Amino acid sequence: MATVAAGGLQMAATRPCISSSSRMFMSGATILGVDVKGMCQAKFASSSHVSSVKPLCQSFTSAPLKFTSIVTRAMSGETEKGVALGLPIDLRGKRAFIAGIADDNGYGWAIAKALAAAGAEILVGTWVPALNIFETSLRRGKFDESRRLPNGSLMEIIKVYPLDAVYDTPEDVPDDVRTNKRYSGTSSWTVKEVAESVKNDFGSIDILVHSLANGPEVTKPLLETSRKGYLAAISASSYSFVSLLKHFLPIMNPGGASISLTYIASERTIPGYGGGMSSAKAALESDTKVLAFEAGRKGKIRVNTISAGPLGSRAAKAIGFIEKMIEYSYANAPLQKELLADEVGNTAAFLVSPLASAITGSVVYADNGLNTMGLATDSPTLAV
Repeated sequence: MATVAAGGLQMAATRPCISSSSRMFMSGATILGVDVKGMCQAKFASSSHVSSVKPLCQSFTSAPLKFTSIVTRAMSGETEKGVALGLPIDLRGKRAFIAGIADDNGYGWAIAKALAAAGAEILVGTWVPALNIFETSLRRGKFDESRRLPNGSLMEIIKVYPLDAVYDTPEDVPDDVRTNKRYSGTSSWTVKEVAESVKNDFGSIDILVHSLANGPEVTKPLLETSRKGYLAAISASSYSFVSLLKHFLPIMNPGGASISLTYIASERTIPGYGGGMSSAKAALESDTKVLAFEAGRKGKIRVNTISAGPLGSRAAKAIGFIEKMIEYSYANAPLQKELLADEVGNTAAFLVSPLASAITGSVVYADNGLNTMGLATDSPTLAV
């Protein structure tokens, strides 16, 4: 199942820094508003302290007013022992199932690496026709360079499951698919069966990632899209997330999180992004809010989606003009820089971590701010 508008992978130099009391997931980029590059090598240049304050503590008796002096030390300084502090993204002991990885190029792979770097155990669901090539490449070491984590070790994928998220149960699979040679030799690949297999193998998961989408008529304008093509885009790109969460929710540990990937075409017109894909992304974002309520109340699971900017993955090339989309984003986004897949991966790691424990039902933009623009800076209109 091809991931539409997925991104190329260029993981930034990230480095886990482990002290006796905490683990910090850091990168050369700014994380959580703090530039933490080089924290492991050097102490902070300066310490920051909040001056003493004297809050009023009034008793409702005849006793005189009392004042208490409190000194608060900001976290940006050094501890008494000289150890630098920070906010950790620590997913050790957590297990993640990532649906939609078929190669080492794209958002799904970048998310897997970010979660693995933070300590999570990685399980993968791969589209059945791509399963053999993916497992062979993994086994022969073709992905070893892109599997490398910040500490120098290789990301371990504990198990790869065949998955076709278009089908919920074996009864939903039509005969022409069941007998297709691309599906021969595999079994238990519908959503319900995969969830049952994961339960039998591992008991439970903590994180569910939906990183798959497909629109067979994506290059067609909406007015030329057939009903079959439109519904196929909705089924593969949005309902698949509903189905995955429905079947995995019973084996997700309370306090867990689920995320999906969306695109700005859900709310703005992107000519050329057709075939019902814009509709599918709009449905995905709407479903995110409803699922956040239902999964939150039923299983204490958070549900968010990341609206990622364009990246030139192999799957995204199905759109036909991904390079032009990337050039447009670079020229017109508030942050005029290349968008890297690892930036989306880091966003995902934050959203599924305890640091985002109060965030659910949200669309989080990771697109260099392109979503905020109402007029292109390179538009001829501005030259008039």
